[in-house]
Amino acid sequence: MRDAGGAPCSRRRLAPKGEKSAPGWVIWFVGLPGSGKSTYARAVWSALKAKGMDVEYLGMDERRRDYVARPAYTEEERAAAYRLFAAEAARLAGEGRNVVMDGTAHRRAMRQHLRRLVPRFAEVHVRCSLETAMQREKGRPEGLVMAGLYEKALERKRTGARHAGLGEVVGVDIEFEEDPAAECVIDSERESVEQGRDRVLAFLARWR
Repeated sequence: MRDAGGAPCSRRRLAPKGEKSAPGWVIWFVGLPGSGKSTYARAVWSALKAKGMDVEYLGMDERRRDYVARPAYTEEERAAAYRLFAAEAARLAGEGRNVVMDGTAHRRAMRQHLRRLVPRFAEVHVRCSLETAMQREKGRPEGLVMAGLYEKALERKRTGARHAGLGEVVGVDIEFEEDPAAECVIDSERESVEQGRDRVLAFLARWR
């Protein structure tokens, strides 16, 4: 299988074929807010469940408030929350469960931390431009993530305007750190949900 740039998806750190009593695997969909990572992750999870596979789904947007009562989205808070997120995934994998998870995880160190905890781990980078992510976020209703996230962050940067509950926004205030060695890359500006889903399913079939 090939990544979005045409290169084969990496098989880094695969467990030996036929290994018995292996822990579960974890795949983590990461990318900018609005990149589509949750959509692709849920599509993969749903397809695996439909095949009868024992697989858990963890979404950072849903889990965050279990880790932090009133999120402020500071760098320190994010680091702590992602360590808890990683610990939850690692615990499930240690029990032999398989995990599909999504969360921005803008620092490479956040993904590398989980990679150290789980022998069978893969990163799926859902890539898109900041401009595309911003357009997608414009139509997102208020919910687990603040509506108009990027617009408010850009207004704050331009004018100093304050918005209650708006923390540091990845892509505007802080950068997303790409990992050149991510096992798979989905170009969400060119690949449909079905194409991205099938790319990851093919990777998993070869990986397992």
